[in-house]
Amino acid sequence: MISVKSFAQTKEPTRMFRVYEDDDYFNIKGNGTDKAYSDGTRLDFFYEKKNKSRFFLDRLMPHAGDSSKNMYGWSLMQVMATPNNISTTEYQPHDYPYAGALLAIHSLHSYNPEKKYNFQTEVMAGVRGPASLAEPVQKGFHSLINYQKPMGWDNQLRTMPLVNINFIAEKQFLSIGNWIEVNGGVQAAAGSLIDALTMYPMIRIGRMSPYFDGYVNQFGSFQRNGKLVKTQYYFVFKPMADLVAHNSLLQGKRKNENDDNVDTNNDEPAKNIRHLASNVQFGAVIAHGNFGMSYTQTYSNSYIKGLYRHSVGNLTMSVRW
Repeated sequence: MISVKSFAQTKEPTRMFRVYEDDDYFNIKGNGTDKAYSDGTRLDFFYEKKNKSRFFLDRLMPHAGDSSKNMYGWSLMQVMATPNNISTTEYQPHDYPYAGALLAIHSLHSYNPEKKYNFQTEVMAGVRGPASLAEPVQKGFHSLINYQKPMGWDNQLRTMPLVNINFIAEKQFLSIGNWIEVNGGVQAAAGSLIDALTMYPMIRIGRMSPYFDGYVNQFGSFQRNGKLVKTQYYFVFKPMADLVAHNSLLQGKRKNENDDNVDTNNDEPAKNIRHLASNVQFGAVIAHGNFGMSYTQTYSNSYIKGLYRHSVGNLTMSVRW
C-alpha cells in the first residue's frame, strides 16, 4: 500500500509581514544615544503573485531572469534625525538637524536561485517636514517611557515632497558547503530623498537557507535536499563604502529659517555632508517555522564633516504564511 503521507507536500509561504525598528538607543555596548539618525520604523507586507503582474510599476521593475522567485511588497516607513542636545529650543547650527520623513514604498525582490543573483527595487514617495509626524511621534514615545522631552522641533527641516528609486544588485562569489556564503552587492539611490552609491561584500555564516533561493526563505523553515529544515540561525557581516551626493535628512532649509530671532549661518556643517563615507554592519538572524527575528548593529563614521561618529541598532521581526 502506498502511504498518503508520501504524497504530502509542505506548502511554501507566499506572504510575509515584517516590522523593523532602527534606533540609536539600541547598542550592544550598552550606551544608547538619541542623536543624528535617531530612529527608523518600517512596516512591510510582502507577497507573491500567481500570474504576471499588470501593475505598471511591477512591469517596470527588473526581474532576475525567467526562473526568478519574485516577492512584491508595500511598506510604510518613518525616519527621523535629531541633534545631540534635545533639551534646548535653540537652533544648533553645529550639529545634525531635526528632520523627519514619512514614506510609502512599493518594492520587488527578485531572486535567481540557479545563477545566484538578485535585483531589489524600491519606489518611494512621501514627505519631509512637519507632515511626516516625526515630532509628535518622538514626543509621544518619550512621554510614554518618561524620557527627556525633545524641545527643538521648531527648527526641523521644512516640508518638501520626496520621491526616490533604490536599486540593489547582488551576486554570489563563494559558497562553502551549507554554512558559509560570500556575496557582493551594489546599491544605487536617486531622487529627492537621497542620491548615493553603495558597494559591499556580505558574509553569512551558520545554518541557513541559500541566500538566492528566495527572499521569504531567509526568514523561516526551508527545504534542503527534499527535507524540511525547521530552524535556521546565522551571523551576518557587511562592511559598506558609500558615495553620497545628497541627503535631504541632513540638508535643506529649516521651517523657521527666515524668522528674525533665528540665526542663519551659511557655513553651518549641515551644508557639508560627508560625500565619501563608510560603515560596517554585523548581527545575527534566527528563524523557526514561519517566524523570524534578527538584530544588527551598524557603526558609521560621521554623516557630516567635523561631527561625531554614530551607531544604530536594528531589531526586526517577521511572520510568514
